[in-house]
Amino acid sequence: MQERLKTLRKERGISQVKMAKILSTDPSNYSRKERGEVGIHDEEWQKLADALEVSVKDIKNDETNFSFYTFNDDSKSNITYFNIPDFFLETQKKYIEKLEKENYNLLEEIKLLKSQYQ
Repeated sequence: MQERLKTLRKERGISQVKMAKILSTDPSNYSRKERGEVGIHDEEWQKLADALEVSVKDIKNDETNFSFYTFNDDSKSNITYFNIPDFFLETQKKYIEKLEKENYNLLEEIKLLKSQYQ
């Protein structure tokens, strides 16, 4: 949730100092809240949402739900939901793209080597 908070704050050009004043706290404490090191109370979420001109739900809606299934005896026995932050998914997407490019280059090299020995 805090990643979305940080993104919205930056998009609106609001400093951490200003956000700290809105919450009546010091900037270092606000920074810890934004990093997720310190909890944010419901009334603080509302103040932040008002300052960012969004709903509390919009601030907290930064994670994607994924379903992972555990199979046991050919039947679905357990469904567990995980929240994975968007920034993590983006990092993984970039890594996959890098691996795909490397894989393509290796396949081309194999083709070249095979053609030399035929």
